[in-house]
Amino acid sequence: QVYLVESGGGMVQAGDSLRLSCVVSGGTFRKFAMAWYRHIPGKEREFVAMVPWIGGNKTYGDSVKGRFTISRVNTKSTVHLQMDSLKPEDTGVYYCAASNIPGIVRLPENYDYWGQGTEVTVSS
Repeated sequence: QVYLVESGGGMVQAGDSLRLSCVVSGGTFRKFAMAWYRHIPGKEREFVAMVPWIGGNKTYGDSVKGRFTISRVNTKSTVHLQMDSLKPEDTGVYYCAASNIPGIVRLPENYDYWGQGTEVTVSS
């Protein structure tokens, strides 16, 4: 069984930074594509960023390009999401997800494993 546990959410002000982490247990982490999605109240689940396990480059959603950075540490089975210059519209629940598919994986239906989410609130 594969488990994903997110941490690092919280309440911050606009312009602040947060670093989310996701630790994966079970499976072979170095062979997982890892992604972050978010659910903003009143909106559909949104792709934030992903890092492949092989083939392709890190990929970001348009609304976070230049502000968020995804990284992975295979030796610690961990993926991070560094979020800078946060805006109130970044408020939502952030989910970590894992997929065995190689290359760029953006569609949520291609992710087999999901965490419980961590809440981020950005006030103006």
